[in-house]
Parts: sequence; C-alpha cells; structure tokens
Amino acid sequence: MMKFQSLALTILSFGVLILSGCGGSYNGQLLGELDRPNWQPEMPYGMVYVPTGFLHIGPSDQDVNHALLAQSKSISIAGFFMDDTEITNNEYRQFEHWVRDSVAHKLLGNIIVDEESGLERIDWSIDIDWEDTETKELLASMVYPKDDPLGGGLNTTKLIYEYVWVDWQTAAKEPNIEREDLAMQEEVEIYPDTLVWIRDFSYSYNEPFARNYYNHPAFDDYPVVGITWDQANAFSAWRTGFYNGFKKQQGLSVLDDFRIPVEHEWEYAARGGKKQSPYPWGGPYIRNSQGCLLANFKPGRGNYPEDGGLYTVRADAYWPNDYGLYNMAGNVAEWTSSAFYENSYNFIHDLNPDIRYDANDSEPNTMKRKVLRGGSWKDIGYYIQTGTRHWEYSFEAKSYIGFRCVSTYLGRDYRDASY
Repeated sequence: MMKFQSLALTILSFGVLILSGCGGSYNGQLLGELDRPNWQPEMPYGMVYVPTGFLHIGPSDQDVNHALLAQSKSISIAGFFMDDTEITNNEYRQFEHWVRDSVAHKLLGNIIVDEESGLERIDWSIDIDWEDTETKELLASMVYPKDDPLGGGLNTTKLIYEYVWVDWQTAAKEPNIEREDLAMQEEVEIYPDTLVWIRDFSYSYNEPFARNYYNHPAFDDYPVVGITWDQANAFSAWRTGFYNGFKKQQGLSVLDDFRIPVEHEWEYAARGGKKQSPYPWGGPYIRNSQGCLLANFKPGRGNYPEDGGLYTVRADAYWPNDYGLYNMAGNVAEWTSSAFYENSYNFIHDLNPDIRYDANDSEPNTMKRKVLRGGSWKDIGYYIQTGTRHWEYSFEAKSYIGFRCVSTYLGRDYRDASY
C-alpha cells in the first residue's frame, strides 16, 4: 500500500511541476497575459483632447433656407485627439518633402531588401546630395531643366504617395472575403494646387497668392489650401506611419490611425462643450462686447478685411474655443470623412454616427460629395455656424478648403491615464 501512495505522490508532484513550468509567475492565478506592453497614452504634439460626450446635432438657429439638411438628433461621440489648428503650409511641407525624398531615394537605388520577407524599404540613413552631378542625372525626371521656359524647378507631378488602407466595412459585411481584397491601394499626387487662387475667382487679381502662398515663409503658419479630399487622406495615412513607426522603434504602444474627422466629431469639437451654441465661442453674436468680429469670414457685403484678414489668417488667430481649438469657424472650411446626403440625419446611428461612401472614378459626381464644415474666409456668417453643413466634390481643390486630423482615444478617458 505504501508503494502505491508513494507512486501517487510522485505523479501529483510531477503534475504540479508541469503546471508551474507552464504557468511561470502566475502562481496558479488568472492574471491575464503578463507579457503585454505598457500603455501610457501620449497626446501628439499640436493636438488637444476632446472628451467623450453627448450633443444635439442640427441647427442652433433658424433654418433660413428651410432645406432640412441638418435635422435635430441626439448622439454620443467617443473621445479623440484633434489638431488644435488647421494643418498649416509648413506642416504639410514636411509631408511633401518626405515624399520628394522617398521618390529620389528610389530613383537612386537606396533600397534595403529584407532577407526573410523580401519586402523593400528606403535606406533613410543615406543623405541625398542634390548638387552632385551624377545625382542630378539620376534625378533628371524629377526636375525641369534650367532652360525650361518657366525657369526649371521641381516637377511636382512626380510627387506621388502610395499607401494601403483596410476596408473594414466590407470585412464586417463579407466574412468570407479574401484578405487581399480588403487592402485598398492608393496612389495620390500630393502637391497642393496653387492655381486655385486664380481659378476660384473670375476677374480678380490673385497671382501673387498663386506664386507665394504655399512656399513663401510669410505664410508658413497659414492653413494649407488647394488640397483635395484624397490628398487630406494621404497626409493622414503618412502621418500615421510616421508617428507610429517611431513609437514602434522605441518599443512603445501606438495610437489609433490619424484621419480626417467624421462630420459629427467635427461638430462636437466645434461646439467646445457648449450645448446648442451657434458658434464655437457660444453666441448668439459674431462680435464681442467691444464690437470686434470673432472669426475670419465675409462680413456684411464684402468688407473682407473688417475681421482682420483679407483672405486666410494664421491658423492660431482669434481665441480658441473651450476645448482649445482654433478657427473652428471661418478661416478655411474643413474636409470631413463623411459622404454628403441631404437626408443622412434620418438614418445615421446615435452612437458615433458616420456615413461613408468611396465612389470610384466611373460613378457620377453626386456620389463623390463630401461634407465640409466650419465655413471659410470667403463665406457669409451662416456658413460658420457649428450646425451648418455644406459639401464639395472629393476631387476638387479650393483656395478656401483645408483640413485637420483626429485620432480616436483608446480608453475611457484620457484623464484616467494618470495612474
């Protein structure tokens, strides 16, 4: 009998050893996977936190057109980070120069091939000597010659950004779809259309802005314009890779993707926590107690400089709203990710409402309308109200349309991260 008891104890001990070996430091407890990265969210530079909340969307004043484009509805929005200003010329130029250098590196053959995956990546450790004779020959396709009738310079049509985005909507609806069919390839010419300053205005002298607005240092901190909806998305995709790539190199957790905001994220942020406010500062007036205009728009019958700006102004001009966001009314209208439908408020969800449609080139233009918010320096006061909706075709670039980015906050509240 003692022999059998000894054998049983031996087997039991062996089983305990096996469990201990597999369990590591769990000590038999349900602790979750211990080898997980630490999560201490960092607010990206130049952004502010907009907390999760509730709002009534729709007009905050009389619907003077009786168009019913923004009917009243109660919704809830998840918290997010948002750029405190519109993306500026100088910020966009960082993207442009990155694309320029990446195209040049490819032409020069500065490529590293991963031995295991076979994937190629640019060797950014190599500096490009733009004045080297051999380098100039290899990069000849990127520049116009000096004897060009317009004086040479960079061939901006060569600045093409390639990226991939995942069609999550289709993935949710078609569970048996092949993975490669969910990867959407995009190639976008990213240089701003500087000729919008001439094209947008008939019988108007704006050539100085076409020549200087994007490139002259006088306008570095002004909002970038001449950007299509596709270019705004390309910038957001690049920014995601640029930011999260650095975080991964440091062994840190990444943020959710940068993107242009959904229409109602934009409206929620513009209201600055004020319910039913017609303007980001509250209202109901567009002047303060001293009679000063509070945004950059078109006052009265065309007295453009009355508000302090003949056209755009610095992206951080005027007072911010209570979330710390500048120029959510006026300056430039801003792209959102939402498709424009006149009756969309009748069927959007009340939790993080969103309606998107990515039209292909063969579809009619009416399917390519995207929601604009905020109004611009050339719009009357009605369009700078927080509840006013407008639209533009996704392929159009204008001298009065810009954008800013958001990133969904991953957690209940940013203030919880203090522990």
